[in-house]
Amino acid sequence: MARLAGCTVFDPAGDRLGKVRDVVVIYRKDDPPRVVGLVVEIPGRRNVFLSIGRVTSIATGQVITTGLINVRRFQPRGGEVRVMAELLGRKVYFRDGSGHAVIEDVAIERNRLGDWDVGQLFLRKPKTSATPFAKGPTTFASWSDVREEQSPGQAQSAEQLVATYSELKPADLANTLLDLPEERLLEVAEELSDERLADALEEMPEDDQIHILGALGDERAADILDQMEPDDAADVLAQLSEDQREELLELMEPEEAEDVRALLQYGPDTAGGLMTSEPIVLSADATVAEALALIRRHELHPALAAAVFVTLPPYETPTGRLLGTVHFQRMLRYPPHERLGAIIDDTVDAVPVTATAAEVARLLASYNLVSVAVIDAAHRLVGAVSIDDVLDYLLPEDWRSHDGDEASAHVDTGAPR
Repeated sequence: MARLAGCTVFDPAGDRLGKVRDVVVIYRKDDPPRVVGLVVEIPGRRNVFLSIGRVTSIATGQVITTGLINVRRFQPRGGEVRVMAELLGRKVYFRDGSGHAVIEDVAIERNRLGDWDVGQLFLRKPKTSATPFAKGPTTFASWSDVREEQSPGQAQSAEQLVATYSELKPADLANTLLDLPEERLLEVAEELSDERLADALEEMPEDDQIHILGALGDERAADILDQMEPDDAADVLAQLSEDQREELLELMEPEEAEDVRALLQYGPDTAGGLMTSEPIVLSADATVAEALALIRRHELHPALAAAVFVTLPPYETPTGRLLGTVHFQRMLRYPPHERLGAIIDDTVDAVPVTATAAEVARLLASYNLVSVAVIDAAHRLVGAVSIDDVLDYLLPEDWRSHDGDEASAHVDTGAPR
């Protein structure tokens, strides 16, 4: 499974359909679990079920199908177990009495009838050394060589599951978490780091954000809000009662809370309510080299990295008077020592904090921009609105979980699973 997870799924013509995210098995009384299908992520970050009967080939790095996929969202049925989400990390005992081990990987193989079954297990035994960095020895075993400590279907440890999600992008992690059962979702949320969970929450609908933060308790919720982008944190807090909002703001780091408080004073459908208060701000004397060094930071959102804003001091929002914008592409046309003040683009006006979302969207579209400066009545820079902020507002509220037909080029029109 470690090699299969993430493999690309193709149709017979070589068109890409999605990626394998899990393998679904069912337990049998005297035989190894039988594979019934794959969980495949298709465009739109939607997990769907692909029956193993529609898989014609499983090879290194790729899975070939008949080309028919039912695009309804995957929902586990009773008795089904997901290998990655539920089986890996489970403790098993050797039937010969030699102790126990933890399942670290599972092999699936085709039997003589052409069906896919769980074959060998890759196991790690308890460590024998007291050294904190030592790991236990590993071994292979067949399903018949071991018995489970837990009953079939009981989930693995949340810590192990978090490890399997380490390579997922925030949007994919959010989608994966929301597909978990309620109790399991909260267990995993408890184990995720504040930064990782904050990234995932930013990709979820606000109702889910509030539900998860509420279940984690005020102190942990405040820590996670500290890690979120100020505009995303403000959007969440705006949905709470005034007392709840104030309590969480008091628990947050003072600097982070100050940024969020500033955003909360604006209406949600205005430039002030849509903006982030942490754009890149530099002086007119700063050089192209300095600006490029700042936008190289890996944690910076791509839309915000597309431009820097040049102002008079101070250089933290609210800044001094806004002088103009220097776009990334323009910087590439000048030598590293060129001063930003000499290459400012002052042809595009900033928008006031009171501008409506529609006005901001119109400006971005008219000038093919990915971000625009937001100013107050004194022409001070207070933030920037990026194209993703506007899209979040303009798209339907349920767009993150929308089950449209954008991925239905290869649709099985049979009954939903």
